[in-house]
Amino acid sequence: MFLNRVILIGRLTREPELRFTASGVAVANFNLAVDRPFLNSQGVRETDFIRIVVWGKQAETCANYLGKGRLVAVEGRLQVRTYQTAEGQNRTATEVVGETVRFLDRAREGTGAGAGSAPEPAAGLSSEEGFGEEGFGSEEPPF
Repeated sequence: MFLNRVILIGRLTREPELRFTASGVAVANFNLAVDRPFLNSQGVRETDFIRIVVWGKQAETCANYLGKGRLVAVEGRLQVRTYQTAEGQNRTATEVVGETVRFLDRAREGTGAGAGSAPEPAAGLSSEEGFGEEGFGSEEPPF
């Protein structure tokens, strides 16, 4: 049996970007800043910036309620895919396909997506729709 599980806790570096595939499935992506658990030789904690992709209703919820600086936990799987640019160049993208996103803090008043709007959803969100390759394999990546 093979295992591909990733669990990350970090802060969003920007607002989530929400798009829809040609068949109408929501897909959102955002970058997560995750601190390394050790200090480098200069005594500074380095940070990794990891691309997260979420699908379906969860994508819409993340786009509506998350914003830059929000603390979240993401559980999912690592995915490496290739695609071709409009100029015909091959590219490789490494990302985490988030299957569960948990909000670990509350939006501050007047900041982040959803500020001053509807109340936040429950902290644990799991997709109700599949995380298949829908949208991948088309001539253009879904971001």
